[in-house]
Amino acid sequence: MIVEHQFGPYYDQDSHILILGSFPSVQSRKEQFYYAHKQNRFWKVLACLFDEKIPESIFEKKQLLQRNHIALWDVIESCEIVNSDDSTISNVKPTDINFILEKCKINKIYCLGNVAGKYFKKIHPELINMMEVLPSTSSANASYSLDKLIECYKKIKVV
Repeated sequence: MIVEHQFGPYYDQDSHILILGSFPSVQSRKEQFYYAHKQNRFWKVLACLFDEKIPESIFEKKQLLQRNHIALWDVIESCEIVNSDDSTISNVKPTDINFILEKCKINKIYCLGNVAGKYFKKIHPELINMMEVLPSTSSANASYSLDKLIECYKKIKVV
């Protein structure tokens, strides 16, 4: 069964970093915002990186993104997926990130995890020079401690 992405990107005209996941988790689709699962370390990593309090509400998350000029979206608009398992993704319809690139001054794109990176490279080969893959912040990526993730994500601050 095809599952649709149920909420749009987060960005504003001052965004200059675009972070792309693969497809929202069941919990993120339920809460209608990115990285909503409590075990996902995305918000902890960003808070540590920018020396801020870990955001709890969607409003606080958006404020953290806005203060740090970060746009968020996913590379997949719809697909077949079992629960939140990226390894089960098939029948992919990609998102169109071009309008964000036209409305914002994006100078770096980060794909979170190998699945997002793989689909980005297929969908947007012309943008590969702007893109870098970062490790997934999912708790399923147990080989990366929080400290190791923060170290990998430091490059976001220098853009």
